[in-house]
Amino acid sequence: MLRISFVTLGCKVNQYETEALAELFAENGYAVAGEGEDADIYLVNSCTVTAVGDKKTRQMLRRMKRRCPKALIVLTGCYPQAFPEEAAAIAEADVVTGAKNRHGLLKAVEAALQGKRVVAIESHQKGDPFEPLPVRGLRGRTRAYLKIQDGCERYCSYCIIPKARGRVRSKPLADVAAEAARLAANGYQEVVLVGINLSSYGKDLEGVRLVDAVQICCRIEGIRRVRLGSLEPELLTREDLEQMAAEPKFCPQFHLSLQSGCDRTLKGMNRHYDSAEYRRIAEMIREIFDNPALTTDVMTGFPGESDEDFAASMAFVREMAFAKIHVFAYSPRPGTVAADRPDQIPAAVKDARSAQMGALAHELRQQFLLSQSGRLEEVLVETTETPLGYEGLTRNYTPVIVRCPPSSCGRLIRVRLTAVLDEHCLGELADVSSSFTASVADVLI
Repeated sequence: MLRISFVTLGCKVNQYETEALAELFAENGYAVAGEGEDADIYLVNSCTVTAVGDKKTRQMLRRMKRRCPKALIVLTGCYPQAFPEEAAAIAEADVVTGAKNRHGLLKAVEAALQGKRVVAIESHQKGDPFEPLPVRGLRGRTRAYLKIQDGCERYCSYCIIPKARGRVRSKPLADVAAEAARLAANGYQEVVLVGINLSSYGKDLEGVRLVDAVQICCRIEGIRRVRLGSLEPELLTREDLEQMAAEPKFCPQFHLSLQSGCDRTLKGMNRHYDSAEYRRIAEMIREIFDNPALTTDVMTGFPGESDEDFAASMAFVREMAFAKIHVFAYSPRPGTVAADRPDQIPAAVKDARSAQMGALAHELRQQFLLSQSGRLEEVLVETTETPLGYEGLTRNYTPVIVRCPPSSCGRLIRVRLTAVLDEHCLGELADVSSSFTASVADVLI
């Protein structure tokens, strides 16, 4: 039996699709190798958000070929889809396919095993349907991703993803329900709905919106929590939010992509909102939901960003009091409008601004975690064990460490949050009277 190893780069959608491919190959007689194990076939599911990511993909393929010269090397995903000629020229890859027709990958690998190099990158077409790639779960994870949407039509000036993923396609509601039911049957209590532009779910389906997928999943017996992946803020309406809030299983954590708090920069990015609209949506979420968490992404050093623009972005981020922020410096992406702008920011300036924004992000993170201390929360226990206990997540995605038995992994338990340690809240089981903080002190001494 041939062994196949999978490497995933990039987002939650890629992680989901890799799991679907692993199940596809396993169902067709291949053994899926564990992490660090040798294999006959190595498959890299690539990301192309940055040019640096493409470079890392190429380096990885070369290392694999040097390490296992007789192994079959497969490159698939967003990088070949966005840059087919460049990807096809990578000699170390025996199979090159894109982000479309994932089911065809099995046939491509079987052809390559017969000694034929295969390059099969199909172009996206208007009217393409959503490609079904259902999964039964995610190996090693207590929360299951459920991909319900693909494609993006926002065309932000810095982003290549519309080229890599094509137009918006949505999983039919009946398929969403069926897959959620399978996940519940396999023991998953929380599902995370993910997509390339999740907020646009249903755009291609008559009368369907993202809230419909949320409600469908909330009605599945065995599913106890439903969470959303990254969202475009301007596509959320009050009506949708109120319907989500009416679902007891819905988790009040919203990752609303910001990118910049400066209106001039947002316009240059071709984002579809300004700071006032973003503020309105954030205020609406905080009004409708109890103890929600707002998380986001912030880019520094976008072309043309002045000191005044950056200061405006800093001020807005502070005002929004985000629970967590992913901060990154702008990286020119060949093939995008922003990469051709003449007013690129020097690397040293970008790095300095990232450091400054990162310090603010850390400050806000600590404030948020402190605000959670003292609360009684439902925690889904993960399988990661630390000296202080197991890690877990509350409904609003607050990371918690709690001392509990191993049998709690993958289960929901009631926890009293007692303190903050670095990037986690510490907690104790709600039905245990002994002080957890005393054991914390013992470990820290």
